[in-house]
Amino acid sequence: MELLDPTLEAQAQSIAWAPRPTALSGKRVALIENTKYNSDRLLERIGEILKTEYGASEARMWRKRNASVPAHEQIIEEVKKTSDVMVAGIGD
Repeated sequence: MELLDPTLEAQAQSIAWAPRPTALSGKRVALIENTKYNSDRLLERIGEILKTEYGASEARMWRKRNASVPAHEQIIEEVKKTSDVMVAGIGD
């Protein structure tokens, strides 16, 4: 009898993090909502906190088509043009 092991060891991958701003004062924040229950409410609250406590100038929300796909190209292009930083949120 021959036994086969279908598993492989995961290969280590390095992650290239996006540069982070040193402060949010005056920054325009994009909030990307994934359509799950309460994700919009969570992000609205986060946007309020970022404005009142961290000085962000604006917090604007976009809604993905559904939770299982990346943000569509129109959202990505608008965020690039109108925002300095982005927060993606989930719900459930």
